[in-house]
Amino acid sequence: MEMISNEEKITQAVLVSVDTGDYDAEASLAELKELVKSAGAEPVFTVTQNLKRPETGTYVGTGKLQEIADICKQQEIDLLVFDCELSPTQIRNIEAETDTRTIDRTMLILDIFALRARSKEGKLQVELAQLKYLMPRLTGKGVAMSRLGGGIGTRGPGETKLETDRRHISRRMKTLKSELAEVEQHRSMLRKRREKDGVITCAIVGYTNAGKSTLMNYLTDAGVLAQDKLFATLDPTSRALKLPSGVTVMMIDTVGLVRRLPHHLVEAFRSTLEEAALSDIILNVCDASSDEARVHMQVTTDLLNSLGCGDTPIITVLNKCDLLEEESFPQEIGSYVKISAKNGTGIDDLLKAVDDNLPVRVKRVSLLIPFSDAGLVAEIRKNATLISEEYVAEGVKVEAILDEKLYSKAEKYIVD
Repeated sequence: MEMISNEEKITQAVLVSVDTGDYDAEASLAELKELVKSAGAEPVFTVTQNLKRPETGTYVGTGKLQEIADICKQQEIDLLVFDCELSPTQIRNIEAETDTRTIDRTMLILDIFALRARSKEGKLQVELAQLKYLMPRLTGKGVAMSRLGGGIGTRGPGETKLETDRRHISRRMKTLKSELAEVEQHRSMLRKRREKDGVITCAIVGYTNAGKSTLMNYLTDAGVLAQDKLFATLDPTSRALKLPSGVTVMMIDTVGLVRRLPHHLVEAFRSTLEEAALSDIILNVCDASSDEARVHMQVTTDLLNSLGCGDTPIITVLNKCDLLEEESFPQEIGSYVKISAKNGTGIDDLLKAVDDNLPVRVKRVSLLIPFSDAGLVAEIRKNATLISEEYVAEGVKVEAILDEKLYSKAEKYIVD
């Protein structure tokens, strides 16, 4: 009797990079390797070529492409992943020369997003981004796409949709935009309701795999997927957190960022990112143990600036400080809070920093209210967070957290 294994074969991938000097190619290639692992493939070889500019037809030089073709044949490679955005012609030429399925960095990230999306909005955003990317790449792809089959770079809308004509895809994109507009309208209504109810929001942003979801879980027991993978979390999650001061804030976990994030995804996920931009406080979480910590911090800072977050309090959070053998934290980034979201180190300092940056519409105050204005005490009990209340000879000593309206009424009774 012959035993047949049901184990699925792991995709073997070769990563290809061209170093033109425009960016740190080595660091970008290392990140690409992690992206490939997150997609479920195994990066077995990396090929790098130094060129002043990429070749128009094949991105790499003729000799290097032949070298890649030989590796693919000898090692039975399933997939080529280029650390760039390839044109349809380049993909066609590379596949013809190597006889190996070829995708680029953008297609890989889109594929991971399609794998991770769970909410309706996330799935809509990913499909729209994929169709926008694939629309100009459909010409002459009928036969080629029929032979692709399953695997990395093919998740999402599916082959049947992509083999249809442009008119059908345009209709599908129009439908997706309409559905997304409805979801965004619902999100906007929720945001306005939170503002009306005086809910304070605190967004957790940062580079992918910086530990944002681990921090969210530690603070709120949110149950968010936290894995050592890039883009483990895609859909935003909101949970309430009560601060030491007694103020309750709404924590929002957001999608992670990477360098050279495809503009298709920035556009598609703008509504999700704006959730962070419109928050009262932003936690910029960075993996302090990474050699690329400064670069990661800059990527996040640039995005926040592009979203117009200049007036929003931003607290820099250096996570994974327990992994550093010595305290070699970067000084040039200004003030920061050191934490370990995994074991809870520094969390008290972080909560204090959030307390210190609460918006002016809520204040924790100590009051001595005379008996002649006892109605104010009743109003505080009903509409504010009452921490303590004590009757003394001069009146009622109250410690409470007040919104702007109550604060203006009670300000004259504030005591140290």
